[in-house]
Amino acid sequence: MARDRFHNAVKKALEKDKWLITADPYEVSVGDVDFEIDLAAEMLAAEREGEKIAVEIKSFIGSSNVSEFHTALGQFLNYRFALEEFDPQRKLYLAIPESTYKSFFQRRFTRRVVERAEISLIIYNESKEEIVLWQ
Repeated sequence: MARDRFHNAVKKALEKDKWLITADPYEVSVGDVDFEIDLAAEMLAAEREGEKIAVEIKSFIGSSNVSEFHTALGQFLNYRFALEEFDPQRKLYLAIPESTYKSFFQRRFTRRVVERAEISLIIYNESKEEIVLWQ
């Protein structure tokens, strides 16, 4: 499996926020279809202890943000449906770079798709290896 360019930056950012990485990648099997979501994690901090997430990481560094968005959206929806059967208490997030969030994800169409598809986002700063925003 090819890792996203910013995989390690997001992993370190989650660890800084007191998430314990429990799988890298997180293998999900539903019937005869297998998936690999980039990360699975559990919260260690007392106020959110036991909260479980899965994170699909995207870099948006290709030549077309629209094409990458299509891919990310398709993966996210498939993974969410798979998690509903495989691990229903785990919440799925799409991790995207801060620069992409500030540009492409602020476009009206993109915002509406994210809202209507109920996509939970983690916005990360790849150079600082920090989570900027949970949305």
